[in-house]
Amino acid sequence: MNFIEELQWRGMIHTMMPGTEEQLKKELTSAYVGIDPTADSLHIGHLVGVMMLKHFQRAGHKPIALIGGATGMIGDPSGKSAERNLLDEKALRHNQDCLQAQLAKFLDFTSDAPNAALLVNNYDWMKDYSFLDFIRDIGKHITVNYMMAKESVKKRLSSESNVGMSFTEFSYQLLQGYDFLHLYQNNNCKLQMGGSDQWGNITTGTELIRRKTGGEAFALVCPLITKADGGKFGKTESGNVWLDRRYTSPYKFYQFWLNVSDADAEKYIKIFTAIDKAEIDALIAQHTEAPHLRTLQKRLAQEVTVMVHSEEDYQAAVEASGILFGNATSEALKKLDEETLLAVFDGVPQFKIAKELLVLGVKAIDLLVDVAAVFPSKGEMRKLVQSGGVSINKEKLENQDLFLTDSILLNSKYLLVQKGKKNYFLLIAE
Repeated sequence: MNFIEELQWRGMIHTMMPGTEEQLKKELTSAYVGIDPTADSLHIGHLVGVMMLKHFQRAGHKPIALIGGATGMIGDPSGKSAERNLLDEKALRHNQDCLQAQLAKFLDFTSDAPNAALLVNNYDWMKDYSFLDFIRDIGKHITVNYMMAKESVKKRLSSESNVGMSFTEFSYQLLQGYDFLHLYQNNNCKLQMGGSDQWGNITTGTELIRRKTGGEAFALVCPLITKADGGKFGKTESGNVWLDRRYTSPYKFYQFWLNVSDADAEKYIKIFTAIDKAEIDALIAQHTEAPHLRTLQKRLAQEVTVMVHSEEDYQAAVEASGILFGNATSEALKKLDEETLLAVFDGVPQFKIAKELLVLGVKAIDLLVDVAAVFPSKGEMRKLVQSGGVSINKEKLENQDLFLTDSILLNSKYLLVQKGKKNYFLLIAE
């Protein structure tokens, strides 16, 4: 597999330095992508860089994931309008361990193949490097004029907010440049990859390598991923879409991909999956013929959910989607774990009720009118029950005077009431 050709048809190359493709054809090459460790989970914004490393390894080359422990203590000014919070070493180490576990789902770190992936943390080579040594060994090779000409610096200095830029942030590109030099000298790493906003920082590294060693290194960046409507990719109303299920449940993760627009699905399926070109072309043709079937979105959601979580989590997400949007059975509802149940019914009206009520037993009509105001009156509830329009836990309520006990609770805590076709209410027994 030719790495450059693979990235090109996937729409994943924005700019690359001349000679990059020739280098990759010449020999097994190491390349790295830097990952900011400011959280203990990756989010889907990181996935583009991770997929670049995955394709790189598939093409027979050696991927290096660099956790920016040292640079994470400073903050990269690229694309930022203000300084960010800095982390201590304990938090950074915890985050590093969590990120490595996630990266292992995409990259082979453990085999004895010559192109097995490597995880490094720049804190390990920066922590004992004195400031005096750094400005003597590294600083003298890059001029202030060169650093000032970078887009990320110019943008911050000319911003209307007059926030300016601290020396700490100004020095960031030197530190990132030194990472590249260190990996070039110690791991024979000749290529750095990243998003197009990183071009300035990456080329500082190639320049530093040239000036300090006379050697040649390369840069390749992918376009920044956007949505067709111009919105920011990977952001929802509740914030980032995370890879860790503690922050984004597999169901919500699956729903994010399932709900992307047709134009975005066609773009994302190339970027975020390893499906080959022939199959993607066939899927696009199928989707074009019958867009209402959402073939692309379904396959995209399947591939990414299985890759990040598991086949079981994907199947559970599909079943859970059927509960809200299809004619799912009460059996499917009972199988849902609490996390998925709450994710599926996030946003539906909720009522808290005393669990003792159900331990003693209560008539459905008393519970749904007097205790939880699902219905405004008993008369209205009777009418809807008679016309077959009320369900409890996906089972039709035949008699409004049915006696309900705690044995009916889902996960020993929840009761799902459906009024008509689309109105759901969640009762929480505490």
